[in-house]
Amino acid sequence: MRGSAVKALLASGLAAVVALAVGGGPARAEPGPAPYLDPRLPIADRVRDLLARMSLDDKLGQMTQPERKYVTPDDVTRYRIGAVLSSGGSAPSPNTPPSWADMVDGYQRAALAAPLRVPILYGVDAVHGHNTLQDATIFPHDIGLGASRDPELVRGIGAATAEELAGTGVNWDFAPCVCVARDDRWGRTYESFGEVPELPSMMTTLVDGLQGGPARVLATAKHFVADGGTAGGEDRGDALITEAELRAVHLPPFREAVRRGVGSVMVSYSSWNGLKMHRNRYLITDVLKGELGFGGFVVSDYNGLDRLDDTPGFTEDDVVAAVNAGIDMVMMSTEWRGFIDHLRDAVNGGRVPMSRIDDANRRILTKKFELGLFEHPMANRSYMKTVGSAAHRALARQAVAKSQVVLKNQNNTLPLDDDDKVFVAGRSANDIGMQSGGWTITWQGKPGPITKGTTILDGIRQVAQSPDNITYEKDGAGVDGSYDAAIAVVGEKPYAEYHGDRPDGLRLDPEDLKTIDRLRAAETPVIVVLVSGRPLDVAARLPGWDALVAAWLPGTEGAGVADVLYGETAPTGRLPVTWMRDNGQQPINKGDGKKPLFPFGYGLNY
Repeated sequence: MRGSAVKALLASGLAAVVALAVGGGPARAEPGPAPYLDPRLPIADRVRDLLARMSLDDKLGQMTQPERKYVTPDDVTRYRIGAVLSSGGSAPSPNTPPSWADMVDGYQRAALAAPLRVPILYGVDAVHGHNTLQDATIFPHDIGLGASRDPELVRGIGAATAEELAGTGVNWDFAPCVCVARDDRWGRTYESFGEVPELPSMMTTLVDGLQGGPARVLATAKHFVADGGTAGGEDRGDALITEAELRAVHLPPFREAVRRGVGSVMVSYSSWNGLKMHRNRYLITDVLKGELGFGGFVVSDYNGLDRLDDTPGFTEDDVVAAVNAGIDMVMMSTEWRGFIDHLRDAVNGGRVPMSRIDDANRRILTKKFELGLFEHPMANRSYMKTVGSAAHRALARQAVAKSQVVLKNQNNTLPLDDDDKVFVAGRSANDIGMQSGGWTITWQGKPGPITKGTTILDGIRQVAQSPDNITYEKDGAGVDGSYDAAIAVVGEKPYAEYHGDRPDGLRLDPEDLKTIDRLRAAETPVIVVLVSGRPLDVAARLPGWDALVAAWLPGTEGAGVADVLYGETAPTGRLPVTWMRDNGQQPINKGDGKKPLFPFGYGLNY
């Protein structure tokens, strides 16, 4: 349904009285075209007209976002659902652009089959490209982009991601993460652009890229607020900090995202001094909506209402607390009907004022009108050709190269010469899954050839003048002194969220250490390329390495790593976080007086 269908709707008008499939009375519409369907009218007038036609059930539906696995198109029509999502790894089968577009359009047609024909938002965690879609372009995770110090590059990544999303019907991205990571043991450190507020703030250009181009999708600043400041780096933990610190360190990136017009803000699972963010009215309503002037809508995190206390599930009290705190849309899995029932009872019982329901709907509907969904609700399949395109992969390769940070380069081991005889080893050298990390095809990510791309080994072979001079053995077996250099590509296995919390330290894997030691025994220069979502504890081993490069989690375009190793691109990346001297220094951050192995902003040139 595109322009022709909307014109037909305007020509026919709405029925004067349409019976609703669920309770709440008739949906009122005057004979002839409904004003809210007229794109010539100001958006505020269209929203006002539509709100006047909505029953309570229409409004409750707009505030509900179920996961696709737990809601049918018929449910979307019946319950007037306002949004649907694919959580991490939730994809149609086959996992192809046409399947995605067909799936999203199916839900969209169901929404348009309801009397008031309000289109849905469809959301995904496209945190480094359209990363749940097979063979999409996977960009570096945020920590690498923070190392690039290049806001315009990030703007371009946002625009490219928007194109790949739009071609599959997705119109809402749960990105950017503007958290400020203050403890590298946190399992979401790689989702942060850096440890000081200035870095995530400058990278809110991703919002411009997502929302400002021809292929526009709604952006989301997350997770509000201080999720990167929890004690011990515990995901979903408690930020035991003063309000002064919260405002100085964690709030500024949200202020900048709001200034750029970000359409939605997602609330954090975490707490601030014992109070769950999902019930913090002061921060959500008074600070975000009031003080910062946020005009978009606030969405919960996935099943966030289930975590308001220590008991499984949620109650009417939880719903009342969250909605009255200022949450406008609630993201749910199986129990979305229970949320609607609890909220209806709370409104009818006077526990949630109708003004709060209207405010939430006004915010949600305004964004739908601004995105043009009432005129163009369906997938724009003309963008389908951009998925994994050469242009997007070239942009990703550039981003990878700009994110590399050279930390050690003894005796000018780097850059390599094109004709050097090089031995490559390490479990991350020839593995797209390892170099892409979490939030890649599946929620946690996994090793292996999970999607199309260029491994770091492939990139080395491409960039080297003589590919026959490149030898690869994963465990380093067969290396000898005849090689000009040996490269160990090592690091972390993929993880996401709390699965990546490392309260006991950030040591290198024993398998990686064995590989490096095997290369060192050959008495040839050893270059360690660290593929990880954060600094690892390397100080004790570093004297035995000739060079060290932080490659972060580069995504599918491993040739960008090789571009820097061979000097095709000069190393310009600078540390977005402070590199600890040992695990006992965590948390360690710029200006805290601790002596690091490498300070914030460090990075060598050739």
